[in-house]
Amino acid sequence: MTADPAVPAHPAATVVLLRDSDEGCEVLLVRRSSRLAFHGGAWVFPGGRIDAVDYGTTAAEAEIRAAACQAAVREAQEEAGIAVDPAELVLFSRWVTPEGLPKRFDAWFFAARAPFSPVQVDGGEIEEHRWISPAEALAAREAGEIELPPPTFVTLTKFRGAEAVADVLAALRAEPLRSYVPHLHLLTGGGACSLYDGDAGYETGDPELLGPRHRLTMHEGGAWTYECSVDGLLFRVS
Repeated sequence: MTADPAVPAHPAATVVLLRDSDEGCEVLLVRRSSRLAFHGGAWVFPGGRIDAVDYGTTAAEAEIRAAACQAAVREAQEEAGIAVDPAELVLFSRWVTPEGLPKRFDAWFFAARAPFSPVQVDGGEIEEHRWISPAEALAAREAGEIELPPPTFVTLTKFRGAEAVADVLAALRAEPLRSYVPHLHLLTGGGACSLYDGDAGYETGDPELLGPRHRLTMHEGGAWTYECSVDGLLFRVS
């Protein structure tokens, strides 16, 4: 089947649940059923589509954000059995699936401190869960033990090394909302480079252009590298 570049991006919401541990900040990852066509078997943050009932009466951006917040709360409850206070959600990024793919999403990413309650996965779309530090999750992906979609990988790299939930949430509140609309470039010899806004090659699609870097390079064989030098910051994690 040929992918249609006009396939619309379905509105969705994701919530990164955080907790403090003796080893530092941990995140909740859930494993999608291997039977699912979209990222089946992958480890992700709880999330899903924004339903019609989540919206009010207008399509204003403020109302869309409110609908995404409501959807994030619902998905946390449905997929992990966790009741999240919507007032505690911090919106920090927005991910839009590249054009040309057969299924696309426009996902709003929130973060929140997890309440003290046990996780209960639904056993349908979600089969397992684990609390894990971002660094451990990245190492597990590198070792081939788990699969992470690109938005999950990039988010984990940004949280890597976090010592406390309060520090993570404070930093996210102080940052502007980040939008990721990837431009994909296939690499010679295999693999792909996902260019994000702010990268020198973002507009042209040329990853060889000199200048700022904001990209995820997915090398043939499984090694991934995320680089971000925008806003005067240098961030590179393999």
